[in-house]
Amino acid sequence: MTLLDTLGITTVSVSADRVEMRMPVRPEIYQPHGFLHGGATIALLESCASRAAEERTDFDKELIFGLETTIRHKKARKDGMITGVAELEREEPSYGGRKQFWHVIATDELGDTISEGTFITKIVTKEHFAEKQRKQAEAHQK
Repeated sequence: MTLLDTLGITTVSVSADRVEMRMPVRPEIYQPHGFLHGGATIALLESCASRAAEERTDFDKELIFGLETTIRHKKARKDGMITGVAELEREEPSYGGRKQFWHVIATDELGDTISEGTFITKIVTKEHFAEKQRKQAEAHQK
């Protein structure tokens, strides 16, 4: 069972620039005070951005990694359905590959923002990754 299965996350739509997913708010994902756990919301938003980044990755030649998440929680929920969306803001060259900056937002059924922020992914060539691992292994042997 994956994290998405555990959280009940389902995919609504997928493109190279935008992904939408949904997650039900239920007691199993509450924080100790009976509200939706912020970590569950972050998992929803990270899943959206990661899935979108997959659409822009050539897995025969590249690997993808999450680099950074900055999320602001704005509204608490106890029930209902949360919709997460990731939209590509920009992509820029980065050492060994390229970085992608995703605007992520979670909303409720009324369209109110639950959480919002940025998720950064990095796509690197397999050659770059292999070279980096080789150098790290050499450094540990010294």
